Amino acid sequence: MTPALRPPGTAASALDLIGRTPLVALDRVHCGPGQIVAKAEFMQPGGSVKDRAARAILLAARSDGRLLPGAPVVEMTSGNMGAGLAVACAALGHPLVVTMSAGNSQQRARMLEALGAEVRLVPQVDGVPGQVTGADIAAAAESARTLAAERGGFYVNQFHASEGVRAHEETTGPEIWDQARGHVDGWVACVGTGATFLGVAAALRRRNPSLFCAAVEPAGCQPLAGLAVVKARHLLQGTGYGSVPAHWDAGLADTTISVTDDEAEHWRHLLATREGLHVGYSAAANVCAAAMLLKAGRLPPTAVVATVLCDTGLKY
Repeated sequence: MTPALRPPGTAASALDLIGRTPLVALDRVHCGPGQIVAKAEFMQPGGSVKDRAARAILLAARSDGRLLPGAPVVEMTSGNMGAGLAVACAALGHPLVVTMSAGNSQQRARMLEALGAEVRLVPQVDGVPGQVTGADIAAAAESARTLAAERGGFYVNQFHASEGVRAHEETTGPEIWDQARGHVDGWVACVGTGATFLGVAAALRRRNPSLFCAAVEPAGCQPLAGLAVVKARHLLQGTGYGSVPAHWDAGLADTTISVTDDEAEHWRHLLATREGLHVGYSAAANVCAAAMLLKAGRLPPTAVVATVLCDTGLKY
């Protein structure tokens, strides 16, 4: 249908469904001190916060000629970026090939295939099913680079794509600020590529210079805290790869908070049974860390801490 015939208020494609997710108060799992509010990113068309970066990276690559019309898009993913890319590729007319560590949940691979992606599972190096390590990710990334070269495709390379950070600085952060009516005292988020944490932190700190920002890492895999990695395997898929992200800005992190697998499991159950929110492990870790920060007394008792519910629990 041409734009002139499209009913008013109709989205032109799935790309226009990305962003503008609700901000929800989590008063049933945290009754004080302070308040936790969370961006419901699991409501994106691809089911996760990665939809924002996927759209931004592909649109930028098409604009500057790195991605030609109809050319394949290739990327390594733990599942969420792949789903975001699949949504964007479908709307923009590009085939998608993704490589994924065999240790990621099978539901993620099936979801990507249902969205039309070609999925290549890469054997694990030192992880086990459900627990993907940095070495596993490196192997999957090398496979993606090879496939992109063989097929003449665009390699997304999300860990080095500045568009991901910019997407959150220009959309997620301002949305949180507006939805919270300018009352945000803290920001907490797990770090994988670092795009969500860094982009939102920059946007919110521009509006509130005294904003307190805490980066979340899996316990035992805390390079941002300057600690040696002693537990490379953990449940927080898509985070904690055991190295500092390429575009990391330590000036945007006032502290780091570690979350154990057991704590993530516990908070995931709490969010489902008390809030009716069935989310993934990194989302649960974010809420757990936000509660830790508020209970630590480093913020006023009336502080509002924002975080993100990264993805739906249906992928696990």
